[in-house]
Amino acid sequence: MEKTNSRRPLERNIAMELVRVTEAAAMAAARHLGRGDKNLVDGAAVAAMRQTLGYVRMDGIVVVVEGEKDEAPMLYIGERIGDGSAPQADIAVDPIDGTTLVARGLPGALSVLALSARGTMNYPRQFFYMNKIVTGHEAKDLIDIDAPVAENIRNIARAKRRSVAEITVVVLDRPRHEQIISEIQQIGARVKLISDGDVAASIDAAMPETEVDVLMGIGGTTEGVLSAAAIHCIGGGIQCKAWPRDEDEREAAIVSGVDVDKIYKAEDLINSEDVFFAATGVSSGELLKGVRYFSGGAHTQSLVMRSRSGTVRWIDSLHDFKRLDKLENL
Repeated sequence: MEKTNSRRPLERNIAMELVRVTEAAAMAAARHLGRGDKNLVDGAAVAAMRQTLGYVRMDGIVVVVEGEKDEAPMLYIGERIGDGSAPQADIAVDPIDGTTLVARGLPGALSVLALSARGTMNYPRQFFYMNKIVTGHEAKDLIDIDAPVAENIRNIARAKRRSVAEITVVVLDRPRHEQIISEIQQIGARVKLISDGDVAASIDAAMPETEVDVLMGIGGTTEGVLSAAAIHCIGGGIQCKAWPRDEDEREAAIVSGVDVDKIYKAEDLINSEDVFFAATGVSSGELLKGVRYFSGGAHTQSLVMRSRSGTVRWIDSLHDFKRLDKLENL
């Protein structure tokens, strides 16, 4: 009896199919831009994402999902998605990275989806938040999440052949980051604050020739895995470490067998050479333009990546709603 090779490379660029899913979720959510209801935004995106995932040729299992900490409607861990055919895959989803951004009519929200071979995603969901540091390929071997902020910035500046004053650090604008921001300012680096959306910020930090050199600070665990998927594709470095919100969460994680002091790199979160990533802009930001409606349709912009080839594509799409409605009714 011939044995199957579960590690055989995925030759089909399934990311080109996944982008249909993020496009659908983005267009559904963007209709509620600025209406002040996060759950309305999430619910629309989840419904569209779940429906479109059903058409993708794969046997997928949801391993990583956003939403539990917001008590929002969501896809659930363990849900089987796709049409049941090969390949067998793990799926990470965040129907909207930045629901608050969409609800408040602010820029920078994305719909995000990642896929890897079955059994290769590690989601330490015992804690909601992780401390993270993300940078580009030049300095990926020089960052250390346990090192002082100033040391990491100096190492990144040295790797990029720049002065510290020319390094830009992106940080979520949260009270918990007051100390990090103070240390960045004291060393003389530049600070860029964002209100939400650290997947987009992580991609910016890892991509070459952007305005951001490094992301630092505490964000969602789901976003950490999705960021690791993107970094597998584009290069760069990410390190994450558990950030329990209180002693009860720390103890619960320890009891469940989680090492709260473990440093997770990209390969610890997704242990595969076959990683696919897709993101579509919901509200226009620096990484992607948001959904723009015209009579009878919409224009979307997406980012599609594949790790094995290292290919990164920007896709601009026009969607004809009348034709899409006919397809959905077949």
